[in-house]
Formats: sequence, structure tokens, C-alpha cells
Amino acid sequence: MANKKIEPTVTVIGAGLAGTEATTQLIRRSIPVRLIEMRPNKTTGAHTTDQFAELVCSNSVGSNLPDRASGLLKEELRFLNSYFIDTAYKYRVPAGNALAVDRNAFSREITRYLKTHSLVEFHNEECVEIPKDGIVILATGPLTSPALLEAIAKRIGSKQLEFYDAVAPIVKASSINMEIAFKSDRYGETGKGDYINCPMNKEEYENFVHELLAAERIDLSDMEKNAKKQFFSACQPVEIIAESGENSLRFGPLKPVGLTDPRTGRRPWAAVQLRQDDLLGSLYNMVGFQTNLKHGEQKRVFSMIPGLENAEFVRLGQMHRNSYINAPSVLKPTMQFKEDPNLFFAGQLSGVEGYTESAMSGLVAGINAARIIQGKEPLVFPPQTMIGCLLNYITYEGHKDFHPMNINFGIFDSIENEKSEVRKERIIKAARRAFREFISKI
Repeated sequence: MANKKIEPTVTVIGAGLAGTEATTQLIRRSIPVRLIEMRPNKTTGAHTTDQFAELVCSNSVGSNLPDRASGLLKEELRFLNSYFIDTAYKYRVPAGNALAVDRNAFSREITRYLKTHSLVEFHNEECVEIPKDGIVILATGPLTSPALLEAIAKRIGSKQLEFYDAVAPIVKASSINMEIAFKSDRYGETGKGDYINCPMNKEEYENFVHELLAAERIDLSDMEKNAKKQFFSACQPVEIIAESGENSLRFGPLKPVGLTDPRTGRRPWAAVQLRQDDLLGSLYNMVGFQTNLKHGEQKRVFSMIPGLENAEFVRLGQMHRNSYINAPSVLKPTMQFKEDPNLFFAGQLSGVEGYTESAMSGLVAGINAARIIQGKEPLVFPPQTMIGCLLNYITYEGHKDFHPMNINFGIFDSIENEKSEVRKERIIKAARRAFREFISKI
């Protein structure tokens, strides 16, 4: 007699970082999942593959240092057996103190694992309404389709908030002029390191900024008719940063601190950094160069950068609209919708920002969905932990104007007149202690 097929008890909509992490947490607890993903049948305008967990912007998932907020968040996720973290380390590429991955190998691995898993029922279709039966995890990301966004707005009774995001260009490593560019990490030995640096003198920098500001941009007026124009601070287009002052790029993505130009033996006036994007080291992305310039203008202006005069661009920058819900008014720190405990939100749609943060929210949603099925109380992580602090922040009802947030020490509590280094050390110790105590109890 054939075995009876197990019907899924949880529907996960969206196979991005949050959706795949939530799915993995559920199937590891022997809970079948119906996973729905609309790509490639319906595209987003930013994704370029049909793979799960595609890294659309940078291939870096943030700092890996134990004294950085991003590093501590990864530490907590590794302890909770995050599939995202495990796979990222498996396909890690050199990036100094950051954790960066070969994005294609990373996505292929996650896609293969979940599409072939016996507890995953995969549906390649657009979801235009929220399922009414069973537990649902909405993890459709900031590029959620208009039809589903409309269904979400009706369900939660809250107007969608919007902001704009942008992606940076990628160039072929073989097309970078290494007689000008050089390898080095900040404060590292020149000629070694994980980053390729393109140095600029004062005249080259000023000419570049002049042309950057004068370059033609893609008209956003059509999108602006339906949304408030906002740029998330960590992903501002390079031309928008340049508008804020002549030296804004020198103190931002083009800062030369800790670098020595081997041709002069001195620190350059400014420097463009490129980070390895694949395991073979054949592709490099331009760090901090998210942009909304027209494609022809990108090639013209970015080719002014010393070392990139003959650069071959395999991907040019682009801009897209990102959507998210007003999490403080509708979400619990468990990632549950306040009015329906069987409906979860995860990923950037929920109001977190960043790759690691998105995966974290999916992990929490997946674990808590499983706990409901198991007859247990959903977990609320202590606000002293990295996970708990960020979830507490996005669900805090006292925000005057809520915007997506990534993990950082600035969202933790502060003590008057406390020195920054003392505060940082206190937060780190308290986070580790609170996380250990919390995990020991569950």
C-alpha cells in the first residue's frame, strides 16, 4: 500500500532569504510546507535568475567580526542552526572582515535542497491572495507583486509604506587595470588583501564628481505618482550621496582611509573599492555604487575611475521600488499578525533591512509557526539580544515615522554620559549573557 501523502500544514509565500529560512526551520521539525514562489513566471524587475534566495544587491551579508552588531547577529543565528548562515559560510569568498558569498553557488544550493525535499510542496505561481486555511508566512520581500500587496493591505487594514532601493554594477576582474588598481584591505599590506582599490587624486576625484552629478538619470516620476520618494540610508544611490557635498563621497563609499597607493606611497585622495562576487574571483562588484544613472551614463562616468577605464560591466546598476508594512501597528515580536496568530510576516516586507536580518526574521517566523503546531508558546527573544532588539525595534509602537532597520548598536538602550566604547562593550556582554540564558530555558 502506498504511503499517504502528508498535506502541508504551513504555507510559505516567497522563496527569498526569509522564506527559505522559514521553510528550512519547519521541515527540520518534520512539518510539511507548501512553498510558493512566482519567479520566473512573473518577474520583479530586479531579480535576474529563477533561483531561490537570490542576492539582488551586494554579495556581502555584512561584518563577520564578533564586536560588530552584524557579527553578533550571525553568532546567534549560527547557534540556532540557521540554514542561511551555514550555506553562506559554505560558499564564502574573500571579503576581509565581511562575510561575502558566491551568490550563484549560494542560491543554487538552497534551490536544489528545498525543491527536492520530500516535505516541501513547491508551487511556481503568483500568489494573489492570502490563503485562509492553516498557518501562513508571508515572505515575499520588498518587491511583492502589486496584486498581493493589495491583498495584504486589505487584510491588515494599513496603508503600505514604500521606499526606493538600488543595486551596484558588477565588472569582470580581467578588465580591471591592475597597473593602476591594487589589492589591499584597509590598513593591510599593499598587494595583498581581499579588495581591489582604484585610487584617485584630487583632480580625478573632482572631475568624477562633476560628471556624476551632471549625468542623466532614469526618470522615477511614474513611480513617484503612487509612492512617497524615500531612499533607505544604507542604500542611497552614489549620485544622491554626491549631492550632499563636494567631499561627501570621500567620507562615504570612496573614503581612502587605511589605504596606500603603491604608485605614490601615499594615501590617495579617494578610492573606489571592488569586492569579489564569485568563488572564481572573475567578477567584482563596486562597493557603495548603487545608482539610478541611465545605463549609457554609467559606462561613461564609471569608466572615468582610474583602473576602470576599460571595464567590462556584466551588470549595471538599477533602482527599484521596495515595499514594507507598518510593522509597529500590525506585528508582534513573534512575527505574528496581531489580529491573527496564524499569519506571520518575515523578511524585508516586515520592516527589517539587510540579508542577515531578513533571514533572521524568517528563522523566527519558522520556529514560532512550528511551536504553534506543537502546542507551545511562540518565542519572544529578550530585547538585550541581537535578534530580540531588532524585532523589538520594528514592533515598537512609539515610532513617529517608521522606516526599515538593520541591526546596529544604535537601537539598543543607552546610559547618559556613557562613553561609546564602554556602551558597546556593555551591549555585547549583555547580549551574549541574555542569549545564553534564554536558550538554556527553551
